[in-house]
Amino acid sequence: MARLKVTQTKSAIGGKQNQRDTLRTLGLKRIGDVVVKEDRPEIRGMVSTVTHLVAVEEVD
Repeated sequence: MARLKVTQTKSAIGGKQNQRDTLRTLGLKRIGDVVVKEDRPEIRGMVSTVTHLVAVEEVD
């Protein structure tokens, strides 16, 4: 199964609470943090919530 590499590129300061919670759920705490997650609909939904704060790449 494909995997997604999610990198936080912008700060969540001043953002909505649900966006800050989504970043924390993804495992991102600060700018530059990188996590690799399975490519599932739940993860895609979380990424779409914070798409302006993260960069996403597909990894095999």
